[in-house]
Amino acid sequence: MAQDTIKQIAEYKSRLASLERDLFAQLARLPADYGFATAEEFIVAFNKAKGTKPAPKAAKAGKAAKAAKAPKAPKEPKAGRKARVTITPEIIAQVKSLTEAGKTGKEIAKATSISVPTVQNIKKKLGLVSAPVATEVAAPAPVATEAVATDSAPAV
Repeated sequence: MAQDTIKQIAEYKSRLASLERDLFAQLARLPADYGFATAEEFIVAFNKAKGTKPAPKAAKAGKAAKAAKAPKAPKEPKAGRKARVTITPEIIAQVKSLTEAGKTGKEIAKATSISVPTVQNIKKKLGLVSAPVATEVAAPAPVATEAVATDSAPAV
């Protein structure tokens, strides 16, 4: 039974190799069948008909293609999100003065159009955030152990 399976696999491999050879022969004839002298001319015409540019051939062409690309425009923020704010020295100075004036993080965020976590990060960077007060944790009460007097010796 295993021998039959091995023979079938060998036949399938042989058939696959034959199909691959036929396919490569058909692909090699394809440009000539459509009146093109080379495969490159055929590919350019195919891509033109398809509406895409051919990919660069080598690393040199890839570098030139990257250099020729126009810079991308900044992405629009997703619906419901506001655009990112660049933290400027002016914003940092505003956060510092509002903090010293006794404003809350939420009030500072609203006044400067930045998020509350960003306000917190700026305050931390400026050293305006007080360190959390460490609370003393009470040690567990010692467990009282009583010595039990026995008249007999322990069993061995």
